[in-house]
Formats: sequence, C-alpha cells, structure tokens
Amino acid sequence: MLAFALLLVAWQAIAQAPAPSSSSGEILLLDIKGGIGPATRDYLRGGLKRASDEGARAVVLRIDTPGGLDAATRDINQAILASPVPVIAWVAPEGARAASAGTYILYACHLAAMAPATSLGAATPVSMGGPGAAPQPDESRGQRETPAGNTPATTPSPRREPQDAMSRKAINDAVGYLRSLAELRGRNGEFAEAAVRDAATLTASQALAQGVIEIIAGNSDQLLRQAHGRTVRLAQREVTLDLVGRNLTVVTPDWRARLLAVLTEPTVAYLLLLIGLYGLVFEGYSPGAILPGVVGAICLLLAAYGLQVLPVNYAGVALIVVGVALIAIEFAVPSVGAAGVGGVVALVAGSLILFDTQVPGFGVPGGLIAGIGVATALLFMGMVWLASLARRQPVVTGQEELIGQLAVATRDFEGRGQVHVRGEHWQASSMVPVRRGQAVRVLALDGLVLRVAPDDESTPAH
Repeated sequence: MLAFALLLVAWQAIAQAPAPSSSSGEILLLDIKGGIGPATRDYLRGGLKRASDEGARAVVLRIDTPGGLDAATRDINQAILASPVPVIAWVAPEGARAASAGTYILYACHLAAMAPATSLGAATPVSMGGPGAAPQPDESRGQRETPAGNTPATTPSPRREPQDAMSRKAINDAVGYLRSLAELRGRNGEFAEAAVRDAATLTASQALAQGVIEIIAGNSDQLLRQAHGRTVRLAQREVTLDLVGRNLTVVTPDWRARLLAVLTEPTVAYLLLLIGLYGLVFEGYSPGAILPGVVGAICLLLAAYGLQVLPVNYAGVALIVVGVALIAIEFAVPSVGAAGVGGVVALVAGSLILFDTQVPGFGVPGGLIAGIGVATALLFMGMVWLASLARRQPVVTGQEELIGQLAVATRDFEGRGQVHVRGEHWQASSMVPVRRGQAVRVLALDGLVLRVAPDDESTPAH
C-alpha cells in the first residue's frame, strides 16, 4: 500500500504538468520554495531557457528558502550568470526568507528585491565540513551602534576562525565566491563575508540601506514599476528594463521536475529504500510471488537515484541494509533474539545518520524514524512471542508425536514385540510382559522401536 501511495504521488506530479504557453516579450515568474536541490536546479534551468527561447523581457525569481545543496546552488548561479535575459531576485511574500543558498542566488541575480518583513543571510556552508564544521558566530562581532531610528551598518572586527582545516577551507571558499558575486553586481561585499563567516542576517530595510538589494516591493506590480527603466549588465551587453504594462506569467515545474522533486524528497527516498529492501526479502521467503520482487527492485532503483543526488551518509545506508538483513535472518532462523535486536538497532541508527540534517530543507522527520523503529520492534517481538507459543505446543506431526500415545499389543511378548498405534504397526520393547490386546503407553522412541509400558489407567482393548 505504501508503494502504491508513492506511485500515486508521482503520477499526480506528472498529471499536473502545465501545458507550455507562449510568452514572447512578457515576464516569467519562477518560484524557489523550500530546500534547493536537483529538482529546483532543473526547474530554474528550464525556466531560464524558456525565457531565452521566447524572448522574455525578464525573469523574476520569487524566493522563500531555508537553503539547500551547494552543488545545486552553484549550478543555478551559473545559469543565471549566463542568462541572456535579465533575472530579478525577489524575496517574497512577506515573511519569506532567502537564507543560506538563497543569499547566494540573490547575489548572482542582475537585480535584487525584497518584500517587507523578509530577511536574508546566514550563508555559512554547514554541509561542506560535516557536523560541527561550521564556525561559531563571534559574539564580539556586532553592528556599529547608531542613533535610534537609523539602520545599523555592518563593521569588520576580529573574527573567531574555525580550528578545523577543512572548515576553514570551506568557509574561505564560500567567502570568495559570494564576494565575487557582490563585486560583479556592485553590492555590499562586507555583508557577504559576514553572512558566511558569522551567519549574519539582514531585514529588507537593512539590506536596502547597506546596498545588498536595490528594491523593496510588497507585490509584483510594485516590483515591476520600480525595476522599470533600470539598466542591468548581462554577460555581453547592458539592457534597460522595460517592464511596465507587461504580463507576468507564472511558470510551474514540468512533469519531469515534479517527478524529480518527489524522488529527491529525503522522506520519499528513505521509504523507497525500505520498501525495496523488504520487497526483496519477502520475495526470498516466497519465491515465485513475483509482485514483491518486482515492486522491491523498482523501489530500490528509484531510491538509488534519489540518494545519489542527496547529501547521504553511506554508512547510514549500510546500517539500514545490515539491519534489514539481520531481521530477515531472525525470521528464517529464529534464535534467542540477538539477530533481531541487532537488526532493529542497526535500522534505527542507520536511519538517524542517513542524511546530513544540517543541510537546510533536507532530512527525514524524527517521528517517521521512531514510528518505523517501533513498528519493526513490535513485529520482531510478535514473531518471538509466536515462536515461544509454538515451542510450548505439543508436537502434532512426525514420529515425535507418537510419544505419550496409547497403543495396543498385537500379540503377547516379553522384551520385543509389536503394537498397533495410529493405524500403523510398530516394533516395540517393554520391560514387563505384555498380553495380546493390552493397552500400552508409548514412553520413548529408539530409532524405529517404540519403548512402551502397560497403561494401568486404560482398559485393555479387545
């Protein structure tokens, strides 16, 4: 059922794809919302190409993001820098933010705008050096005190550098990259460095006062009116924006971008991985069922595609695989529970470290991991309980089932003879004489010979 639900989501993503429309001479609006990853990259690349092909006057990127992947962000910025169409970054609607990767994208755009009650900054590359790699903000660094009502200005001061060499390398690389974008667009380079080193942030009014953005606009009409007539420099030429009276066309992701967004959602990739592993396990327990194996193989391949573009810790993947394998071994060869307990622990531990949760917008909800861990533990305990019940039940098949049964002697004998039990004739041995037709109780089984003794509580059969 879970696999069916995931396929239904993917189908809805494809079905909702909009039909292409002509927008020659118009303005395209692209939305950057949520974590920035491969799906966002492909969506923006496609939108910029469409704007170029259709001769759009400008492209507006409406940004509301907590950040995202470094590689995807740099690919997006390369597409913006190479775009023959002016690109306007607009942090909107009110309450939105352009944090981390969003700040890099805003600096790369030809024109930058923000809506009131929005913010940008906090661009420290937390994902590049692993957990704990990001430097701690320097509490001694602040903003210059200004009279009440004035906008504070960022001032350089001694910074606390990270001790780890890899962290310093990542920080300095990010500082250089963001400063280069600031120099290209003529924006505040000091804040660019502070946003990376100290996770500094600015409100819309502060960003305008410090030269980080050019426009504050609460809606699209205000944005286009204020941007109209401004001159921006593209790769090879300067362009004066002619935006007033132009239609604003919202571009929604096509079916491929929607499907990619579903597959690269960390929760979906995680569930596909589990479904794929359990599907193959169930196929191994019931060869020829086909459906579990087919669904498992497909889900595992889709999970592999999603995981290879996400910030994955492959030790987590290995722990999940080992955990499922140990649980499968416990089902196949019930033991004292060591394999099952180890499997549950490995599954939960692998789920917790599977994704780099410091990357904004990426990670598996803790509640989902807890639910899967509890469900797996309950399944394992249920299996152990059923196995213990089965061990306490009397044997009902095989030769062992004869022990304790009543048999009838077919002739007189002392020592070795023959008895009739459960419709079969068996060789028997007795320590005391037995008469023909006497009821005897089976005490033990010695190879193919039953060890019997007269049953005093039973009436001899005739």
